[in-house]
Amino acid sequence: MDLFFITDTRELLHTNERQGQTILHLKTALGDILVSCEIESAGLEITACSQGTLFLPSPVTEDMFSLELPARHPGGLLASNPISITVDNTLSPSHTLIQILCQDHKGLIYDTMRTLKDYNIQVSYGRFFANRKGGCELDLFIVQADGKKIVDRNKQNALCSRLRMELWRPLRVAMVSRGPDTELLVANPVELSGRGRPLVFHDITLALKNLNTHIFSVEIGRHMIRDREWEVYRILLDEGDSCHVPRNKIEEGVRKMLMGWE
Repeated sequence: MDLFFITDTRELLHTNERQGQTILHLKTALGDILVSCEIESAGLEITACSQGTLFLPSPVTEDMFSLELPARHPGGLLASNPISITVDNTLSPSHTLIQILCQDHKGLIYDTMRTLKDYNIQVSYGRFFANRKGGCELDLFIVQADGKKIVDRNKQNALCSRLRMELWRPLRVAMVSRGPDTELLVANPVELSGRGRPLVFHDITLALKNLNTHIFSVEIGRHMIRDREWEVYRILLDEGDSCHVPRNKIEEGVRKMLMGWE
């Protein structure tokens, strides 16, 4: 039996019609493996027990949620900077040109646009090119909210620094101990609009399935860390029935799936 605590953005899940639609979608997706499905309102005593721990381990938060470029790759090697971001105000009389050279990954355009959106930057025109070796080039003609170029050097540096950080580490992945068990932590920043990154949970579960690693429980919550909201997935792994997979292999497999490098 799989137990899920869910909310409905339409606030109609208490109605028979909405419950029927939800069950029908589940049956269509799961097929014959779905024996039965019931939807009912969770009482306060159940939801209180399901919340788990609200706090993240402090050693994890220090590294995972840093907004500074790391000196090393997640695997421990020294990190050469694979991202180049330049600002040019000479090519257009009315726009600032941002040129980005980086390695391709899943959600690259999304990560770029959400960062510009958070800075209230408007994109008037853009060009994207990806080569066969996995490198990408982005040319974006942008303006501020007032329709003017970005001429302030401090604003340019701040924007480039944040873009470089968001493209280098769009998601954070770590393996930690939770008592005698192993927990996988995955975090991504929440947009100022309140939206989280799409398909994160899908990619996590697909990666774990490919690694033959079972899931015991999952907690998905929002945390305010260093004045920024993060969507955090806490996956407690079921290591009893599955073959033992090294932690670094699980972390690497999940990260590659999330970044589209599988």
